[in-house]
Amino acid sequence: MTDDVTEAVDDAVTEIPLAERIEAILFIVDEPIGLVALAAAVSSPVPAVRQTLEALVEDYDGRGKGPRRGFELREVGGGWRLYVREDLDAVVAEFVGGQAPARLSQAALETLAVIAYKQPVTRSQVASIRAVNVDSVVRTLLARGLITELFADSETGAINYGTTDALLQHLGINSLDELPPISPLLDDGADGFDEGTIR
Repeated sequence: MTDDVTEAVDDAVTEIPLAERIEAILFIVDEPIGLVALAAAVSSPVPAVRQTLEALVEDYDGRGKGPRRGFELREVGGGWRLYVREDLDAVVAEFVGGQAPARLSQAALETLAVIAYKQPVTRSQVASIRAVNVDSVVRTLLARGLITELFADSETGAINYGTTDALLQHLGINSLDELPPISPLLDDGADGFDEGTIR
């Protein structure tokens, strides 16, 4: 990049209001940023940055023209950073707790794989393939919304299970056809799978 181009870019950036430039940096930092470092990042003098930070604090606290925000700007440990307001901690904790389910166990992952590749499939068929009881694991997968009851067998009454769209979303695929071929993952490529059901 030539000096002329660099200067043009710097000029374009400095035309953006200082408060907006500061906010952009504050939104991406994961730890408090010092005043000097922040001033360098937004290409402005330290006194101007300090004054703008104080104005932002007042604005976010509702002492300016707008309402109080759900976040606040604080100076902590020699640096500035945006924080959720303390009285909203419970709201955030509940949201984060709901967004971070515990990881699936190895048994659950294996059971889920069998259901994904062989569906529709009953618990007894899954248990036969895995050679273990899968009742509790199937309940876990149902509770997580990764599998669903498709239908009951007309003769035996056994419930047949299949995967849900939620599983596709977690895997980042559009359909089960995008699952990798099962053959390379098994010794003979077909243990426990009927011909024609292997993807």
